[in-house]
Amino acid sequence: MEKVVVIIKTIRSKRLYFIAGAVIVIAAIIIYWSYQSGNDKGKPSGTKADEGIPSLAQTYAGYFPIGAAIEPNQTEGPTSELMKKHVNLLVAENVMKPDAIQPQEGVFTWDNADRIVAFAKANGMQVRFHTLVWHNQVGGWFFEDEDGMPMVYEIDPEKREANKRLLLKRLDTHVRTIVEHYKDDIKSWDVVNEVIEPADPDGMRASEWYKITGTDYIETAFRAAREAGGPDIKLYINDYSTDDPGKRDLLYNLVKSMLGKGVPIDGVGHQTHISVQGPSVAAIIDSIKKFSELGLDNLVTELDMSVYAWDDHSNYGEAVPEQVLKQQADRYRELFEAFKANKDMIGGVVFWGISDEHTWLSTFPIERTEAPLLFDTSFQPKPAFWAVVDPSRLDK
Repeated sequence: MEKVVVIIKTIRSKRLYFIAGAVIVIAAIIIYWSYQSGNDKGKPSGTKADEGIPSLAQTYAGYFPIGAAIEPNQTEGPTSELMKKHVNLLVAENVMKPDAIQPQEGVFTWDNADRIVAFAKANGMQVRFHTLVWHNQVGGWFFEDEDGMPMVYEIDPEKREANKRLLLKRLDTHVRTIVEHYKDDIKSWDVVNEVIEPADPDGMRASEWYKITGTDYIETAFRAAREAGGPDIKLYINDYSTDDPGKRDLLYNLVKSMLGKGVPIDGVGHQTHISVQGPSVAAIIDSIKKFSELGLDNLVTELDMSVYAWDDHSNYGEAVPEQVLKQQADRYRELFEAFKANKDMIGGVVFWGISDEHTWLSTFPIERTEAPLLFDTSFQPKPAFWAVVDPSRLDK
């Protein structure tokens, strides 16, 4: 009988230990999730990513559209929530470039680009197309002759002329097919991108396009886009460092010459990849004013502001210093005040991304910590955001 009692007591003791252990585990789980919940306050979660702060697009509704570059996978998650609230214009960062749309001759792939268009339409946003023609991210097949040999090395005059005709025909087909596909959904188009290079002969980038066709590829692309899309779409020539007087003037002379030949150019895209050190805001506005004299629209197409000078290959490491973020905010404030003062010349301002969580500058010119946009890596507004939306917040 005593053995039975001992067994029962042992069972009861084990049961108590088991219950006590379970209670401890449950309590630990509750404490953990309570901590996590408190620790996550203010961090983005679905549609509450930036609840309570002003909308960037609404703030500038009386001035010009505000846009941002996007990748297809960003149509969901925290980035998509920032986009929905803060921009009313989207541009594909990569999936509308030539090799993404037509990787092989006659093979057009639309899925990724269509995904961005669908997201924009579902959220009442406009879309810009970037880009029909570029010297980068373009299929090598464009520049191969009928025998699969590189056109650029051909020395026979007759064969060179035949290659030129073939390349322009391929380009014409590329442009017409894409514009016809999107003309009802996209009204703003980067037709050619980065054709000016002051260090190259004649100031024209010595790309395969230029070596084989001269400037005829530019004319062909614009004319094909207009014919395929009709008079309602807007066609732009896009380039970086348009604030540099030498490059600006080369682009100006090219555009003026093209307009003189009846080439349908509606505007100039100023990429505006700048830094906390330069260029001056005055130089940026001077370029916009110069092209306005030709009766052209101006778009800021790829705005971001590196926290490093152009030739600085250092790295701040884990975090960008507060004084640098303040310097960036002051620069953004000055820039947007100038944009607002010249709103009649500016058709829109597009950021090349929306948060520091995703920026091409993280790996260019080297891999390092970067912070060029208005929201940080946790999708929270930076001083730069307030400098653009409500500068008075910075003075408190």
